[in-house]
Amino acid sequence: MAGKDNAYLFKRGEKVCAVEDLRGVPEGTRGKVAVADGVTWHRYWVRFDNGVMLGFVDESQLVKAKRYESYKREQREAAEQAEKEAATSPRGPRDEAPAAAEVGGGSATGGVTVPAHLLERSKAAKERLGA
Repeated sequence: MAGKDNAYLFKRGEKVCAVEDLRGVPEGTRGKVAVADGVTWHRYWVRFDNGVMLGFVDESQLVKAKRYESYKREQREAAEQAEKEAATSPRGPRDEAPAAAEVGGGSATGGVTVPAHLLERSKAAKERLGA
């Protein structure tokens, strides 16, 4: 289990809430941490109030039960702020940089620009192989 330098976000016995739908556990379901495990990836076994016990629950999928309502409010506010910024932005994300075809030649296919030098390399290889 956790050593001094391996701080877990949630401790054994702590009350938590699921912040997203999990297998057999709807978002907002409360539970209790049964096991905190992991060295580089902290994961938890949680016994939820609906009778489901899940292992390998990532800490990003949980929040402390007493913080659930404020967490949801913060998520709503962040989403609203992102919408406002996107609506008021004078430039879209595709307008930020010129396409490779505009700079040094190339071809855009399916939203992906292939630089001209790679197209030439591919063409030369096909000719070499007789394709």
